[in-house]
Amino acid sequence: MKGGTRKRGTTWTWHLGVADPATGRWRQLSKGGFRTKREAQGALDEAKAALRSGTFVEPSRLTLGAFLTEQWLPTVRAAVRPTTWTTYRIYAEAQVVPALGHIPLQALTAAHLNRLYADLAEHGRRDGRGGLKPKSVRHVHVLLHKALSDAVRWGLVARNVADAADPPRVPRQERGAWSAEELRAFLAATSEDRLAAMWLLFATTGMRRSELLGLAWRAVDLEAAPGRLAVVQTVVVVDKQPVVVAEAKTATSRRQLALDPYTIAALKAHRVRQLQEQLAWGPAWVDTGLVFTREDGQVLHPSTSPSGSPGWCGMLGCRRSPSMASATA
Repeated sequence: MKGGTRKRGTTWTWHLGVADPATGRWRQLSKGGFRTKREAQGALDEAKAALRSGTFVEPSRLTLGAFLTEQWLPTVRAAVRPTTWTTYRIYAEAQVVPALGHIPLQALTAAHLNRLYADLAEHGRRDGRGGLKPKSVRHVHVLLHKALSDAVRWGLVARNVADAADPPRVPRQERGAWSAEELRAFLAATSEDRLAAMWLLFATTGMRRSELLGLAWRAVDLEAAPGRLAVVQTVVVVDKQPVVVAEAKTATSRRQLALDPYTIAALKAHRVRQLQEQLAWGPAWVDTGLVFTREDGQVLHPSTSPSGSPGWCGMLGCRRSPSMASATA
């Protein structure tokens, strides 16, 4: 390997001739922007050592923005859940690229990321009303850490600078659980709701709302003793539209749940009502095979809530609460 340094304008550049392992032909590598000859020589020595050890990353002018939007996001789209990819895209386009997109990927540092996190915490909201919450800033860090890990794996950078960054800590929040009396009052108030069986199933099993909305009749056995259902798919929001995902989020999410007689009776009554709606809609009915749907059979949006209630936000505190069994017994 033959190389050296030279001055270009006010900065120094190192250059190095190497043989292409595929063709055997010699080509020249170079990287500039160093303030002094000593800095350029040190970087050249590091490049030579990396070439000998097989860890050399060829200099590139690829920016962080171009990497995220043109390479990384299109590549990982098929490897992650639709909601995960949508979250990656939103944070990348709205938070990362405007602030750091112009920086060369190989020049990115942990200091750049820490400044980004601080700026987002102070005034990161897109509506201009202050900063993002620590959890949202942490999501940006997760995105960058994943993207930069892939950049290392693809040979675009030598190390993941996000490993040395300091994202904010997310305070642990404890949700209060409804008492047995409160939950019993809620179930009584929603007993005449069109989706009364869904609110009951939520209370008696602790299923997530995405799991309830994705529950299919083929996964429910109301004639078994005891009755049971299988959690195998979910409904998520992609570009503001509900979409059925034919797999649970994790291996532990795929599970069998037993049903008590009261819940079984409610589900049977709900099935009769759904069949009546199907007859009423006729050819316009959309057969999704789901247990809980809109009146025309289409997928329910996760924001669905019983009339006159605070919605899911008011109910999530009682999820998997010990008071459920006594409230619904």
